[in-house]
Amino acid sequence: MQFFNSKIDEVEVNNQKYFVKRDDLLNSDFSGNKARKFHYFLNEDLTEYKKIISHGSIQSNAMYSLSVLAKLKNLEFEYYVKNIPSYLLENPSGNYKEALNNDMKLIVDELKDNFEKDELFIIEGGAVKEAKYGLEILANEIKTWAKENKIDKLKIFLPSGTGTTALYLQQYLPFEVLTCSCVGDDDYLKKQFDMLEIKNHPTILKKTKKYHFGKLYREFYFKHLELFEQTNIEFDLLYDSLGWIVFEDYVNNFEHKKEYTFLYIHQGGLLGNKTMLERYRYKFTII
Repeated sequence: MQFFNSKIDEVEVNNQKYFVKRDDLLNSDFSGNKARKFHYFLNEDLTEYKKIISHGSIQSNAMYSLSVLAKLKNLEFEYYVKNIPSYLLENPSGNYKEALNNDMKLIVDELKDNFEKDELFIIEGGAVKEAKYGLEILANEIKTWAKENKIDKLKIFLPSGTGTTALYLQQYLPFEVLTCSCVGDDDYLKKQFDMLEIKNHPTILKKTKKYHFGKLYREFYFKHLELFEQTNIEFDLLYDSLGWIVFEDYVNNFEHKKEYTFLYIHQGGLLGNKTMLERYRYKFTII
């Protein structure tokens, strides 16, 4: 399976021009950074394996994409979680529901320590060195676009979970890659970088307040609406709302912003929006 060069849209958000790399349109099952991270495995011969094993959150985008990968490769898929909310168990939705439809075997337990030779273990979020393969392709697409449009001062932003995508993009790009931590704090993100590469890290932008991953915040919901109204592009509620808040704050306070072009990488993850919107409407009755 090959992913073709995703388009780049020009948008205006609150009177500031941005470009958006539409990786969310790459593939319905492997949109965004999962298409890039798992590109290597999609093209690799995995017949020596019997199953794929991974772990993480119950609504992980990576979980769903790995369930598709396992099905395509005719492999079993086991996914470990620490717990599962009762409401989701009774009413499956989003990534969880779709992964179950792909015959995912969900295991509510601690991840086992050892794996057999015929078990392919992929760490949470796809934070693996094999992700380099697809992310080098993405970096080359950005470099080609910048060259064709005579852009030499470019800043690239994307929000981070494990930070794998931002890290490898910085390894392959001559431009500064900016990111923000979404799952843990900045120290957690730095440790994730160090596990894969010890040098040439992307720049982590500071957040103005502390956010807990997965918790509902009114400003995230209203940023989600604002972005759709101004760009006609749907963004992810878990990562992109925070990402845009941090990125806009950086651009608005950047002294040389008139000299630079700003590119936001849309990494997909929209399958979980339906569940997130239901949670927002349930918690905030005014929405």
